[in-house]
Amino acid sequence: MVQPARRSRKVEKMRPIRLQETFRAVFYVPFYAAILRGAYAAEGVEVTLLDGSEPAHAKDSVLQGRAEVAWGGPMRMMLAHDADPDCPLRNFGAAVLGDPFFLVGRGPRPDFRLRDLAGLRFATVSEVPTPWWALQEDIRQDGLDPESLSRHTTGTMQQNAEALVAGELDVIQVFEPFVSRLEDQGCQVWHAAASRGPTAYTTFMSTTANLREYAPEFRAMLKGLGKTLEWLHATPDAEVAATVKPLFPELDVSLIERAIARYRPLKIWTPTPYFPAEPWEKLEHAMFTAGAIKRKPGWAHCVDNSLMA
Repeated sequence: MVQPARRSRKVEKMRPIRLQETFRAVFYVPFYAAILRGAYAAEGVEVTLLDGSEPAHAKDSVLQGRAEVAWGGPMRMMLAHDADPDCPLRNFGAAVLGDPFFLVGRGPRPDFRLRDLAGLRFATVSEVPTPWWALQEDIRQDGLDPESLSRHTTGTMQQNAEALVAGELDVIQVFEPFVSRLEDQGCQVWHAAASRGPTAYTTFMSTTANLREYAPEFRAMLKGLGKTLEWLHATPDAEVAATVKPLFPELDVSLIERAIARYRPLKIWTPTPYFPAEPWEKLEHAMFTAGAIKRKPGWAHCVDNSLMA
């Protein structure tokens, strides 16, 4: 049974908040658990989740006033500030600071190195750009020019998974639950992107105006998210999976549990919502070297930790 979060003793009257989802993914567990366990309500703020299906639209929902806050990749922040130095968007409240993607291949390859991608039929994620931008820098660090790879770029993760099983590809880039499903079909994980260390992946985002206007509500949300992260790190995988299962009706709870069990030791989820500089700078450098941004907007300019106090 899901235990609701404990309600704070002192609760001030707050305005309801609309929270825009970027898209549905298992690695967003902290955000889902916070809502389903009533962690925000326990801090006195009513939060409504707006379903998302197109990652690029989450920030637009905030900019256009359909939501007060969204979650999504700091990558979107970097692109926005690269295009417009006066962009009002800011990141705050980190939950995912590890890369949730993997390279999965046909059969075991325990001695795999990224330089071994040379000559392999390799497919990268097409749905979002961050996984490939980040992996490019890892490949460079391992002594291989990523531009030299024969890379399949147009298939979805589902299409690439089917091609891998059919023997049409050698290795693909995917996240959970594709990884666990592929393992059931004889494939194996060759590389976990989270092994590079902290990388900025998912935080709240809103405008500077909203951060001022809704400071009490956002501060309460950060408290709720922080307590959820504490719960997540102290709770068995099976219980976490059962908690978020209502938002994944198409997935068996055992598959969600396996995904959580795979992610947990990789430490992709933060201990607190504080957003430090290192993960931001690692992604920013990867995007810069990949040519995705022409300048580095900077952690100090784009991240607001002031509501953590």
